[in-house]
Amino acid sequence: MNSNVQQFIYEQGEPLRLDKFLAEKVTGFSRSQLQSLIEAGKVWVDDETVLKPAFKLEQGQNVRVELPEPEQELLQAENIPLEVIYQDEHVVVINKPAGMIVHPGAGHQKGTVVNAALYRWPEMGQVGDPQRPGVVHRLDKETSGVLILARTQEAYTWLIRQFKSRRTEKTYLALVDGHPPTPIGRIEAPVGRNPQHRQRMAALYAGEGRKAVTEYRSIQSFRDHELLEVRPVTGRTHQIRVHLAFLGCPVTGDRVYGHRKPSLPLDRFFLHAASIKITLPGEKTPTEFQAKLPQDLQKVLSDLSLMEMQ
Repeated sequence: MNSNVQQFIYEQGEPLRLDKFLAEKVTGFSRSQLQSLIEAGKVWVDDETVLKPAFKLEQGQNVRVELPEPEQELLQAENIPLEVIYQDEHVVVINKPAGMIVHPGAGHQKGTVVNAALYRWPEMGQVGDPQRPGVVHRLDKETSGVLILARTQEAYTWLIRQFKSRRTEKTYLALVDGHPPTPIGRIEAPVGRNPQHRQRMAALYAGEGRKAVTEYRSIQSFRDHELLEVRPVTGRTHQIRVHLAFLGCPVTGDRVYGHRKPSLPLDRFFLHAASIKITLPGEKTPTEFQAKLPQDLQKVLSDLSLMEMQ
């Protein structure tokens, strides 16, 4: 089995168990799996093999771990309907429905956008990452809206460069609980893994995490909610949801970063990728693609408007 080696420096002042440190740093492996790797001689501290998970790390020590590569499963093409906004020989733009995962991963090998795309555009299987072919950006499972896929390797490279250099403009619609402090604002707070809950992200202190910037403006105000147009300047995992919660007005229906009991009858959180402006392969000027607000979210706004009138 192939393997890869990852290396970390322990920078904290207090001694820390080796297995706990690795659990904080290594994604995709449970703490018990990492303990097994330690006991199997797959972990080194300052180039010395360490076999005890409870080994206490000291500040400045170098840790290397040899991780097995995850077994790759053959992606299956599935005849699943997709709402196509635009397509040409280079790219496909779809309106992703809420509840659909973008690409296969642990526990989700079927029913994703990629599975559906491979059925309609099989050539996409040779584009980009073999486990997420054609994918140049992502949306959360519960987020609906505009998603772009590459049909050729040339288009993949072209689009990836734009996302990395922040030359794309993405606009989201978010209904939030409460009201932001100002009708127009800019949130600048680093985003990284939550130290207490590694499966979640969090707004961190300066110098921690990765730089993250989100801009917003109010579109419509209700008694207990606000409809915002949100523009993420950077593209960190869960950035919009984390930043709005950090601002004190979490996305309505977000049980992870907001209230565990939704303030409105929603089956998912109210976040929709309304538009994206990007330059298509071979073009010189950007094109904007839009996706209408889905019926379930439109109904929420209609109901709120009716309540305001009562």
